[in-house]
Amino acid sequence: MNVKMLAPVAIVAALGFGTLAPHAQTPAQKIGFVDVSKVLQAHPKNADVIALKNKANTELGALDKQIKDIQAKGANATAAEKDQATQLVTTINAKAKDYNDQLAKVVAPIETAVDAAVSSTAKAQGFAVVMDKAQAASNGLVIYADNSTDLTDSVLKNLKP
Repeated sequence: MNVKMLAPVAIVAALGFGTLAPHAQTPAQKIGFVDVSKVLQAHPKNADVIALKNKANTELGALDKQIKDIQAKGANATAAEKDQATQLVTTINAKAKDYNDQLAKVVAPIETAVDAAVSSTAKAQGFAVVMDKAQAASNGLVIYADNSTDLTDSVLKNLKP
């Protein structure tokens, strides 16, 4: 009977299982959340973004109205009006691209500043992961998070223009 009892121990020892040291558990990683929209809106240069968007909406809206007015005539539109509508579509597409390019140039440094503020805040407070609060909620990724995980106010304090 002693032989049968030793057999499993011998197999465990032969495979090296008997020498396993206990694993140290990795510490829990802190996860934080930031209301990125709020931080972007708080950036001092956000006024430039709003002004450019308003300018684009005004100009593109007027062109869009002209196109819709011609399209509303349907079959009653003259050949000249149809040509004008085609030219207006080309114009609106070119202007929209131009505004998007301008907007990208204005937004890029703001995004860089926000990313830097989030990163420095997270590191200073020991957070391993930071997520956009709205995205995490809307995607169902996070159902509940304690208010102590919200870094938005701290990020706003660290935000530099």
